[in-house]
Amino acid sequence: MGNKSNTNSKTEVGSSFRWFHATSVNGGAMAAAAVLASYLSVYMTDTLKIPAAICSVIMLISTLWDAINDPIMGVLADSTHTRLGRYRPYFLFAPVLLTFFATMVWVDWGFTSNMAKAAYILVMYIGYGMTVTMYTMPQMAILPAAVKRDEERNKIITMGAGCCAVAFTIGNTFTPNITGFFNSLGFSNGYIPYMIICGILSFVSFWGLFRASRGQERYLSKPEKNPFKGLKMILKYKEVYPNIIAWVMASMGYGLMFASSVYYMMYYYERPDLISVYMGVISIGALVSMVVAMPIVLKVFKTGQRALCFSQISTIILYMILFFFGKTNFVFLCVLTFIASVTGAMQNALVNILVNDTIDFIMYKEGKTANGLVSSIKGFAQKCGNTVTNSGILAILAASGYVAGAIGQQPESAMFALNFIKFGAPSLTGLVVILCVVFGPIRKYKNEIEEMKAKMHAENDNAA
Repeated sequence: MGNKSNTNSKTEVGSSFRWFHATSVNGGAMAAAAVLASYLSVYMTDTLKIPAAICSVIMLISTLWDAINDPIMGVLADSTHTRLGRYRPYFLFAPVLLTFFATMVWVDWGFTSNMAKAAYILVMYIGYGMTVTMYTMPQMAILPAAVKRDEERNKIITMGAGCCAVAFTIGNTFTPNITGFFNSLGFSNGYIPYMIICGILSFVSFWGLFRASRGQERYLSKPEKNPFKGLKMILKYKEVYPNIIAWVMASMGYGLMFASSVYYMMYYYERPDLISVYMGVISIGALVSMVVAMPIVLKVFKTGQRALCFSQISTIILYMILFFFGKTNFVFLCVLTFIASVTGAMQNALVNILVNDTIDFIMYKEGKTANGLVSSIKGFAQKCGNTVTNSGILAILAASGYVAGAIGQQPESAMFALNFIKFGAPSLTGLVVILCVVFGPIRKYKNEIEEMKAKMHAENDNAA
């Protein structure tokens, strides 16, 4: 089976499971996501010449639908019963659809009408979003189904965070270089071969996870098959709402800072030639955050909740300094942005610890498996944050009087909007995350949940 969990009492899954779980969502798929998050909006407004207001509607519709279908996918994942397993079958189809939609969204068919361009991108982007939902829910759900020890879960999450940081570094820092290289080879649009390569990498990781997860869906019970009853079963507990709010705010906070970076450098700093350098600073900071800083912070603060609070407090302080003094000097901007990325990027992985906490809490209260549903609620919350981020940036720019391509000629209202989106808004969302974590009531059940997990682990060992 490729796993050695039975021969090593300290681990519940083998190295192949850990590696492919880490590189599935966070490998080639994440590189494609990073490119879309950072460059699709600019591609629509500056290359296809679609007005920012229309682009805002595209992002609003696509990401809102992406959020709505998350609970549907969660129910489907929990209710799946095949000889291949409950969550594993989805890993077979994920890379096929991912490669198709992530590539097709960049194809320019030569439409002259803005509405035709917008309609095409909307369809392709919705397809891409639904594909991401299809593989993200089962990927999150299979970890608590295979592993019950928090320490091992956190190690696997940390591995995934490191892979995510590497993929983001490639997807954001080197995208202009990679697409330029393909253009030099004769491709009219360098994004297309770039996405195909990301798709090939996703085939390796998702199919690897499919193979490595064989026989690992151990800690499962009967799910609630009725989706409405399932959602009601979870949402009736007020204890889960702070986690939901934290998921929304964490998605918005880092997303606003990150997705506005190209606009920020191009129009607020008025140095489009430094975009790659600045994106490199952010991406390398995120890489250090996930690979180096996050394991240290978890070790120092012991729990994911405390680590998340530290991440938000330190990042807010740095964002406030940058909000007022970021334009003073480029070196100063880069140094503080790098430190803020080191402290802030880890939140994207740390909030996943709250998913496992919520799954365990529902199991304790209801005695039913809700891995897919809880993962889908987290996905829904994250997509709601993405909706605000993707459509909100463009809507704010449109309302502020932003003029596409007018470097050095933006109105003061647009300049303030860019600075606020980049550093002010993420500070506010970070404050909300801190409040949700500090006052989150699930932590009161920690001892009871640990007793339940120990009992389940013992029963699984006896059955084996």
